[in-house]
Amino acid sequence: MTELSLHVLDIAHNSIRAGADLIEITLQRLREPNTLTITIADNGSGMTKEQIDQVEDPFFTTRTTRKVGLGVPFFKMAALSTGGSFQIESTPGKGTKVTAVFVLSHIDCMPLGDINSTILTLINFNAKIDFLYTYMVNNKYFTLDTRQIRQFINDVPINAPEVTAFIKDFLMENQRETDG
Repeated sequence: MTELSLHVLDIAHNSIRAGADLIEITLQRLREPNTLTITIADNGSGMTKEQIDQVEDPFFTTRTTRKVGLGVPFFKMAALSTGGSFQIESTPGKGTKVTAVFVLSHIDCMPLGDINSTILTLINFNAKIDFLYTYMVNNKYFTLDTRQIRQFINDVPINAPEVTAFIKDFLMENQRETDG
């Protein structure tokens, strides 16, 4: 993968396959010490310690359509190659939390990419799942919570064109403001 936003998409799809109905995605950029922390947490089926060890192995997958599972190992490698860190916490029946820290000034750090399109895609193609997205730069942040949007739009589907346009504008405007 060439962008961190694609890793977010991949890990969020793991959460969807695990039966999550709430996925929390948090990006926190700190100018000092120049890091980006990406956290994806869900309330899906969770994993045992043994499963966590297996999921970090590129030659393990629960899918029957292929023999390797590269998403988590590549995400881990991307973080560690920048001098950052990687951690998975999980409890069976409660969910999983994946945290990757990237040193932004490292030559091997991938660009973030179009994270707004990634979040919008996740929402549009998974209309029955709720997403809580938080984007932070130092002490400034914004949050998009599909549960709140659903209360506001009543019976209109969250992936209706007018709602999609609102979410897209909300993400772009708030990211610009948060980035400064």
